[in-house]
Amino acid sequence: MIKIAIAVGVLVAATLLMKKTGMSYRQSVLKTMYPAIMWSSKASGRKQIQINKEHAIPSVSFYTLTAKDINGKDFLLSDLKGKKVMIVNTASDCGFTAQYDALEKLSLQFAGKLVVIGFPSNDFKEQETGNNQNIANFCKKNYGVTFPLMEKSVVIKGHHQNEVHKWLTDMTLNGWCHQEPTWNFCKYLVNENGVLTHFFPMTVDPLSPEVIAAIEEK
Repeated sequence: MIKIAIAVGVLVAATLLMKKTGMSYRQSVLKTMYPAIMWSSKASGRKQIQINKEHAIPSVSFYTLTAKDINGKDFLLSDLKGKKVMIVNTASDCGFTAQYDALEKLSLQFAGKLVVIGFPSNDFKEQETGNNQNIANFCKKNYGVTFPLMEKSVVIKGHHQNEVHKWLTDMTLNGWCHQEPTWNFCKYLVNENGVLTHFFPMTVDPLSPEVIAAIEEK
């Protein structure tokens, strides 16, 4: 235990000395420690995956939903018909923020077949305090994000929850799933026909075999 503590201390100290351009010290430390965070939570993450095993059909069409992108323009989900969609609630100051890198790689790997959409949120421990412009600049500069980002909004259940996450977390709308995001970087997968098929917690890496298999599923 002492050796582990010493190793972590050395890692953090090294990170502080190598602060990444465009990131705060906290963000630099969290990015460096991300592999260890994922390694320690890998087993528990798999157990929290939820699948639409009964192939339940939504009572409200996914394609009736709209959102505002990070520039304030209307984003119509009806434009995504025929493609799989992964919706992720994101944050800039989280231990899982480095998933932006994996999400970008996933988006490029399945270009034309999958659309990744980020929904920045400050719902968990105030880990997304910046405005929309700050968020857009951070994602582009530090992770080269090219997939669509929506404006900052509320993703957890309540009066101010955005329309898309209201659909994702209400089984009377989507047909089966009542699971709201439990932390930043929870992932929902919708198939080519607008059916919600999977929920992946933040502890499942976007490039994990489970996620890849779900995307490749016919």
